Amino acid sequence: MRRSESGILNLESPRGRAARGYSALACLVLCLLLRVSAARAQQTNLDARLERELPSLVSTYKSLHAAPELSHHEQKTSAFVAEELRALGYSVTEHVGKYAGHPEWVGYGVVGVLKNGQGPTVYVRTELDALPVEEMTGLPYASKVRTKDDAGREVGVMHACGHDIHITSLLGTATMLVEMKGQWRGTLVMLAQPAEEAISGAKAMLDDGLYTRFPRPDYVIALHDTPALEAGKVGFTPGFAMASSTSVEVTLRGIGGHGSAPQVAKDPIVEAAEFIMAVQTIVSREDSPFDPAVVTVGSIHGGTRPNIIPDEVQLQLTIRTYKEEVRQHILAALARMAQGIAAADGIPPSLSPIVTAEESDHSPALYNDPQLTARLAQAVKTVLGPDNVVELPPVMASEDFCRFALEDRQIPICQFSLGAVDPTKLAESRRRGVALPGLHSSLWAPVPEPTLRAGVKSMTSAVLDLMKK
Repeated sequence: MRRSESGILNLESPRGRAARGYSALACLVLCLLLRVSAARAQQTNLDARLERELPSLVSTYKSLHAAPELSHHEQKTSAFVAEELRALGYSVTEHVGKYAGHPEWVGYGVVGVLKNGQGPTVYVRTELDALPVEEMTGLPYASKVRTKDDAGREVGVMHACGHDIHITSLLGTATMLVEMKGQWRGTLVMLAQPAEEAISGAKAMLDDGLYTRFPRPDYVIALHDTPALEAGKVGFTPGFAMASSTSVEVTLRGIGGHGSAPQVAKDPIVEAAEFIMAVQTIVSREDSPFDPAVVTVGSIHGGTRPNIIPDEVQLQLTIRTYKEEVRQHILAALARMAQGIAAADGIPPSLSPIVTAEESDHSPALYNDPQLTARLAQAVKTVLGPDNVVELPPVMASEDFCRFALEDRQIPICQFSLGAVDPTKLAESRRRGVALPGLHSSLWAPVPEPTLRAGVKSMTSAVLDLMKK
């Protein structure tokens, strides 16, 4: 080995440069080993804490499942979440949310804030509400709740969309992150949102100053259970993940008369039939096949007796798209077709169709920030294993989590999917080609323990990655 006269290795010599390279490589390997060791220690720590907490979480889930509340009426559920967060040490504010045009609705949003030094602000969101569905699962903790909806109709109530899983996962994550405060820095906000099923709760909380009364987020993340994956697995969808949703009401007017003399009437039922068939061509003939869209007529009402031609027929439609320009085109096409059919059928201008888009019932498309989504997927792989984290295709379902990104996607958001189905049953379903009960079904029944374990582990690891020291 070549040395200088002082006996010290000459770093500019070939061997010296090699030794310097070996030293740098050794440092790199050491850093990687330390990082892997720290990650394993963190995972072991999380696993141990979660297993101790899991029986309590399962009990919480079953209690929530048995006591669902409809949108705009989540009084007991929000109070329970607030109490749990307060007991963990979060600074809690209740009754966040203002519904424009509906002063009779109480805002049952809950915001829990935990500050832990300097760092990013991360929101973790859950929904609180349930659906007007009578449960038919036969589970020992099945909901038997019946109540009146906002229209005064008596309905059964059920957590048929898994919001009870989401609430419990949020509370489990809140608990884990309190116990692991030494491993993260920043401001953690636990957000419990009402009225997701009515697509009004997110906007209500934002309209009530969510991002001004409380720290503005750097990231907002959420999870949603799915029948498409086995319990224990998680799915990510970068970019567009869910469609926008717009409700449209159409009133087709005619001239009523006796069923035996249609020639002296103008039949709106025939008009409605023509309209329903015509709108099927909007997606198939006017929309680009590269821009997914759905137009569905979900309700039609007209007439009272078989021998009476009614004066009008009322229809309700839903529109699902990803792009706003596609949504606007479909709305314009609906109005154009309704007017054209009425004119062709000889309906006088004074009885022109009325086409109304319920913008208050509109939710934009959910766009998962691709960079944030990739980061969270990698973080979850470290705790669930790469085989248990998959990429899922987008769907045409809708929800209002997208609003937390604000206009022009100012804030990166990501909602990932949480498998909730018995693996054996899902495998059999795929083999036979017979679908299992899904979301909004009276038979929807997530497998509690493995679903909650994966939910809390994945969400906790996602937050730790975003807020790591």
